[in-house]
Amino acid sequence: MVVVSVDTTGPAVAIEARTHNDVSARCTGCGAMSDWVHSRYVRHLADTAVGGRPVRIDLSVRRSYCENPACAKVTFAEQIDGLTVRYQRRTPLLQHLVETLGILLAGRGGARLLCILNTALSRTSVLFHLMRVPLPPAVTPRVLGVDDFALYAGTYGTLLVDADTRLPLTLWEGRDAETLSTWLGEHPGVEIVCRDGSPAYRQGISAGAPDALQVSDRFHLWQGLSRRVQEIATAHRGCLPAAAPDPEPVTPESAEVRDPEAADTPARRHAKRLFEAVHAVTDTARGRSYHSIARELGLNRRTVRKYARATTWQECIRRRYPRRPTPLDPYLGYLRQRWDEGEHNAFVLHQEIAAKGYRGHYQQVKLAVQPLRRGLPMAEVHERAPTPREVARWIATAPDQRSLHVRERLSRLLEHCPELQRTHELVREFAAMLDAQDAALLPAWLDRLATSRLPALAGMAKSIREDEAAVVQGITTSFSSGVNEGRITDVKLQKRITGGRAGVPLLRQRVVLIAHLRRRYPASNPPASP
Repeated sequence: MVVVSVDTTGPAVAIEARTHNDVSARCTGCGAMSDWVHSRYVRHLADTAVGGRPVRIDLSVRRSYCENPACAKVTFAEQIDGLTVRYQRRTPLLQHLVETLGILLAGRGGARLLCILNTALSRTSVLFHLMRVPLPPAVTPRVLGVDDFALYAGTYGTLLVDADTRLPLTLWEGRDAETLSTWLGEHPGVEIVCRDGSPAYRQGISAGAPDALQVSDRFHLWQGLSRRVQEIATAHRGCLPAAAPDPEPVTPESAEVRDPEAADTPARRHAKRLFEAVHAVTDTARGRSYHSIARELGLNRRTVRKYARATTWQECIRRRYPRRPTPLDPYLGYLRQRWDEGEHNAFVLHQEIAAKGYRGHYQQVKLAVQPLRRGLPMAEVHERAPTPREVARWIATAPDQRSLHVRERLSRLLEHCPELQRTHELVREFAAMLDAQDAALLPAWLDRLATSRLPALAGMAKSIREDEAAVVQGITTSFSSGVNEGRITDVKLQKRITGGRAGVPLLRQRVVLIAHLRRRYPASNPPASP
C-alpha cells in the first residue's frame, strides 16, 4: 500500500508517497517476502505531465534485509509494480512514452515533442533509450524476402522480411553472399526465399539454405527487360524520328549530307573526345569502378557511366528535337487565316479562338503572331521524336492500355525499324507468359532472345539461363518481393527522418521496432474514448 499526498502550489505537481510498514517487501533477487526493515530513502521519479504541468513523485521506499540465507542479496530496495523500476528515475508510463517517441521520431523529433509535453530530455538521451529497447525475438520465417537498398552513395544494405507476417527481421550493411549465408545457417527452416536476380544473393541462399525454394521476383524480371528495351532504343536512336507523322523522317546521315559542318560541331567534338578518354581507361584497366575513373578524369560518375556503356560516340550526343506541341497548335491555321483577312489585333484573335475552346493565355497568341508582323511565316507544328525511355515505356505497356496517339506513333516506328519490331514481339511474348503464369514456353523464348541479333537481349538470355529454376518459380507461383519493396520504402522514410545520418544499428532498431509498433497500435482502429 502507498500513501499519497499531492502539492499543486508550485510550478510542478509534486506528489509525496510513502509505503506502509505493515506490508511485506519482496526480495528482488530470490522473491522471498521480508518484514525486516533496514532503512528508508527517498526516490525522485518523473511522470507524464498533468494539465500541462510536469509531475514529480517523491517516493519514500524501504530497504529491507533478505531473510533467505540462500539468497546472494543482503539488503534490497522494494519495488512498486507499475510505479518503479530498478535504476530508473522515470515511471514505466513515462519511460514507455520516451521509447515510443524515439522509435517514431528518432532523436531530435522525439526530444522536441517531449519538450512540448513538459518532459525535458536531450536528443542523445532519446537515442540512448531507443537503443536500449530489446528487439523482438528472432523467428525463422517460412517465406523469406531478401532485397537490397541504398544506404548512401555507392553503399548498399540488405533487408530481410518475413513474407507471411510482412514484418522486417533485420538489416545490415552490404549485399554479399557470405553474410546472407551465415544468417540462414543460424536460422534453419526457411522453405521459400523471394529475391531479385542478384548473383550474390543466389549464391548466399544456395550455401546457407540449399533446400529452400528460390523465387526470382516478377517485378525485377520485367524491370530488367524494360531496361534492355531502352538500351536497344538508344542504340537505334536514328530510327526514333520515324514515330512522327512525317512520311520521310530525317535521318542523321541525310542531315550530315545536307549540312557538312554538322559532323564537326563543338558538341560532337566534345562527345568524341570524352568517349575516347573514357574507353581508353576502361579498355586498359578492366574491372575499375566508375568512381575511380571519374576521379582520374575529373568527370562526374554518371557521365563516365554513360560514355562507358555507349558503343559509339554518336550515341552520347544530345539530339535537338523540334519544339513540343502546345494547346495553341490546333488554332494556328485559323490565326493565319484571320491574319490574311486583315485582323491583326492579338487580343481580338485571342477572344475568337477562346470562343472556339482555347483555354490558354492571351500572351501565347501574341507571341504566335509576332513572326507575321515582321513578314515571316508562322511557326509550323512539328511533333518531336520520342526519347528512348518513351519508346521503352510504349513497348512495355499492354496494347489495350495504350492511347490511340501512342498506338499510331508506335506502329509507324515499328514499321520503320525491324529491330524494334522484333523487340516488341519478344516483350509481348514474355508478358503473355507472366499473365498466364505459364513458363512452358520459356526455353523457346530464351532461344529466340539468344538468336535475335540484339546484344542487350542476348545478354539477358544468358543471365536468365543461369537462374532459370528461380525464374520459372517467379512466373508460375504467387510468391513475389512486393513485401520487400514496401518495407524498403519504409526504410527510406526512416533514413529521411534522421536526416540520412543514421548508422546501421540505429536504422535497424527503428525499422524493426516501428513495424511492430504499427502492428500493435493500428491507426485505423483508434482506442475508444471514455
